Amino acid sequence: MTYFDVFNGDADGICALHQLRLAQPRQSTLITGVKRDISLLQQVTAQAGDCITVLDISLDKNRDALVNALKQGADVHYVDHHFAGDIPTSPRLHAHINTDANVCTSLLVNDELQGAYLAWAVTAAFGDNLFEAGEAAAQPLNLNETQIKALQHLGILINYNGYGTSLDDLYFPPTALYQAISSYKNPFDFIAQAPAYQVLAQGYSDDMKQAENVNIHRETPNTAILLLPDEAWTRRVSGVYGNLLARQYPNRAHALLTTLADDTYRISVRAPLNNKTGADDLCRQFPTGGGRKAASGINALPAEQLPSFIQAFQQQYQS
Repeated sequence: MTYFDVFNGDADGICALHQLRLAQPRQSTLITGVKRDISLLQQVTAQAGDCITVLDISLDKNRDALVNALKQGADVHYVDHHFAGDIPTSPRLHAHINTDANVCTSLLVNDELQGAYLAWAVTAAFGDNLFEAGEAAAQPLNLNETQIKALQHLGILINYNGYGTSLDDLYFPPTALYQAISSYKNPFDFIAQAPAYQVLAQGYSDDMKQAENVNIHRETPNTAILLLPDEAWTRRVSGVYGNLLARQYPNRAHALLTTLADDTYRISVRAPLNNKTGADDLCRQFPTGGGRKAASGINALPAEQLPSFIQAFQQQYQS
């Protein structure tokens, strides 16, 4: 029997796995990547009796690999909050999927574990820009404002580390960041003691200072489009800066477009916080697009399709 842990390389995926392995320690093969690398299950060569845990990646994007793993006789525990489509029926599949815009994978895992490691689930919710959901979930912890802000910042930093077109863009490969976190039952101890925290905090601060100088490329009363140059810092910061803008302008939708070397655009879309819907439907209209209702993206939009994307984006959020 082989254990596989397949997880998104962002805050939600890492914190979801961390909670599970605190509760159920096991030696496993870790499979992850940059945040947008979600077709991860195909990297698993499953055999009968294997156990696969899949966290925070769309079932719809991994359907064929999932069906194959089940056919081979593997048991699969699948927890996610992205668009799933039809969920396969199998006694070997335990699927816990909820696409509500105010839910993340770590909160779903927290439910399964009955709040055993709630502070890490709260951290992930903040990382996924679910600030209201995170604050609501945190109430049993009786945290003060300083502690809440500390978990908010930690979630943002873990999420920030996941963005990039390749692992070379990141400060830490997600496997390494997960391993750095894995020995800490309490996120406040990680903040106080882990060198990785200081590295991410400084990198985030430096990148965000540059992002704040980016001008809006195109704007309507309800939408804003920002065009970012093809540099490592922009690839790292596009998602977290989009989250920040969504919090600053809750009635406005945002699209951050990063120009890539192959004449395509990497796009992060944030629905208005006051109308957290439609981002996944919008992005799935285009090649390599997907995500969830409030926050979605397109990995590589061909340049000739940019006018169509801009039109569709503005129409999606015109009122």
